[in-house]
Amino acid sequence: MNMREKAMKVLIVGSGGREHTLAWKISKSSRVEKIYCAPGNAGIEEYAECVPIGVLDFPALTAFAKEKSIDLTVIGMDDPLVAGVVDAFEAEGLRVFGPRKGAAILEGSKAFSKDLMKKYGIPTAAYENFDDANTALAYLETAKFPIVLKADGLALGKGVLICNTLEEAKAGVKEIMMDKKFGTAGNQMVIEEFLTGREVSVLSFVDGNTVRIMTSAQDHKRAGDGDTGLNTGGMGTFSPSPFYTKEVDEFCQKYIYQATVDAMKAEGRTFKGIIFFGLMLTEDGPRVLEYNARFGDPEAQVVIPRMKNDIVDVMEACIDGTLSDITLEFEDNAAVCVVLASDGYPVKYEKGFVIRGLDTVKAKEDDGYYVFHAGTKRTEKGIVTNGGRVLGVTAKGHDLKEARANAYEAARWVDFENKYMRHDIGKAIDEA
Repeated sequence: MNMREKAMKVLIVGSGGREHTLAWKISKSSRVEKIYCAPGNAGIEEYAECVPIGVLDFPALTAFAKEKSIDLTVIGMDDPLVAGVVDAFEAEGLRVFGPRKGAAILEGSKAFSKDLMKKYGIPTAAYENFDDANTALAYLETAKFPIVLKADGLALGKGVLICNTLEEAKAGVKEIMMDKKFGTAGNQMVIEEFLTGREVSVLSFVDGNTVRIMTSAQDHKRAGDGDTGLNTGGMGTFSPSPFYTKEVDEFCQKYIYQATVDAMKAEGRTFKGIIFFGLMLTEDGPRVLEYNARFGDPEAQVVIPRMKNDIVDVMEACIDGTLSDITLEFEDNAAVCVVLASDGYPVKYEKGFVIRGLDTVKAKEDDGYYVFHAGTKRTEKGIVTNGGRVLGVTAKGHDLKEARANAYEAARWVDFENKYMRHDIGKAIDEA
């Protein structure tokens, strides 16, 4: 019996909306008979057996994969990838989807990725790296404003500060490098020029040589309407982006996507897995804002539901270096995701409130309505809130305007105490 005929067992590592979306999509593969998720959440339970193993407990994860004869492990989150979970699985002879530690540095270190882009001529914002706060402060005295400060390491998508004045920037350096608001992520810092334009997220599958681009998306990072408030892990997304034109795609294919894959290979850091390209469409052409080494969350919640391919086939092609044989196909429609959060996120919020209306959305899945769990937990009272971002409510439509109307309609079906959401997700669509 060859691998393609075998009923597979899959382990997903993670616990958020991205992992719920992956579990939902993987469950649709005709090749998969059993899914496990570590640690999972209340929504993932519908598709997978959730096991209480932490995402950074590599010995326990690999032991579990061996004990259950797991055929494929899919790593959803950034922390374990950057810490070397793929290396740990491969050392035990286990098949795993995601970049090795040496490649995951593309996301793990902003300084590394900026230096890589400079070395290989990949278009990005002008920048300087700093590992000393006083040097950074001195540099700011001569800088042009606004300016962007980025903690070097992982900071849950929140380690980026846009500063309009010298005073703000000095306070930002203190926050990142001296007060260590983002922990060790702030040991080094990147200061870069502020770019203006439309932001676009483009996810891709990579097998070390070949890159296959998925449909485009756009995230909304700020907590409040009108892009106000603090940076979050994402308050909503839409796909495709009307600003990602054929001309933009041609430029990026030529100067960014393949160039990044080739640069990583040339550095002896062959990348297999997902590269997320965060782009800014400036007047001077597209520029790379950031790379991620995994599916974006909540971008995955609008991109994966539109994907026609069996995702297991694509992931295995990435591992085996046969991605050039695959043509990615996406539905000719649109999707919008509205994140339902706990009021007070991302600073301080209460948990443990019963969530109502989940079944209403679930009953309409065949019509293109989905609810993906991020911060939830099953208790005797039922499913309750257990995080800042609680749920992602996603809806499809013939076009973005219809998808947006559907997503906000579905967001009203679900309710819990201290429910908070932005009301302008995808408003940019009206300006396209």
